[in-house]
Amino acid sequence: MKMRHVEAFHAVMLTGSVSAAARLMNVTQPAVTRTLQHAELQLGFPLFDRSKSRLVPTREAVLLYVEVDKLFKQLGAVQKLAANLRTGTAAQIKVLMVPTLGQAVLPRALALFRDANPDIPVAVRMLNSSEIVTALSLREADIGFAFGRAQHPALSEEILSDAEAYCVAPKGTFADAGEISLLDLIEKPVVMHDLGDHLGAVLHEVRREAGVEHPAGITVQTYHAALALAQHGIGSALVDAYTAASADINRVDVLKISPPLAMPIRVLRVEGAEMSVQLRRFVECFRTAASEVASNTMKLLR
Repeated sequence: MKMRHVEAFHAVMLTGSVSAAARLMNVTQPAVTRTLQHAELQLGFPLFDRSKSRLVPTREAVLLYVEVDKLFKQLGAVQKLAANLRTGTAAQIKVLMVPTLGQAVLPRALALFRDANPDIPVAVRMLNSSEIVTALSLREADIGFAFGRAQHPALSEEILSDAEAYCVAPKGTFADAGEISLLDLIEKPVVMHDLGDHLGAVLHEVRREAGVEHPAGITVQTYHAALALAQHGIGSALVDAYTAASADINRVDVLKISPPLAMPIRVLRVEGAEMSVQLRRFVECFRTAASEVASNTMKLLR
């Protein structure tokens, strides 16, 4: 198929009629009809069944349209990039972050960034920490925000904002204690995080050093899921400060950890990769937002 054949076919499939396709392409109706006929001759099979002045796609047309539609979506992306380059607008910024930061910090960060950069497209994906490290190492994004260390030779990291971990425990689990140690969690039902998570790795190590096997129980990937289970009495959980601040204090106690368990927000990126001006601005907006949210969070947890 030649490109004009593809365009006419796509337009008819998209609009459902030759007349509507002609208007979409800004050509005459006979021109679209002739183009479709030429396409069918070249392909060697019909694309549409003509029935009562209607065009009904054949099975072959339906299968062909799947790939043609992909082509037009790719073409749209090329046209968008060309427009951005022509106007001096940067290409899309691709950002990864753990879900907690997506809920607690991202809205404020994006508001700050969009105020000064309304034309810069931003794509955000929520992943757990280990998935962020993997995706960045494969160059699937520009930058990542997480709590844990990168621990990957291809990535660099920088602490963006200080914070601590907290324990959320079903009411009365630790009597009236205002704080607990990690060892206090060993003999209690605990909602675990997988080893790829910062707090999951810490708790697994505490259990290993104490010679306590990991009990059969519940393992989750997000801190909000851990909080939800704690609020339903399933067990205590370690969470970040932002998640702890959203806890229902009628259902759980929010306890400090002694000694404090640092849980800073880290910005991760490919080692040696240059950062665009727009990306640097986004990081600074995220830093400002994290600081503001952390300040409000600390007030709630006091």
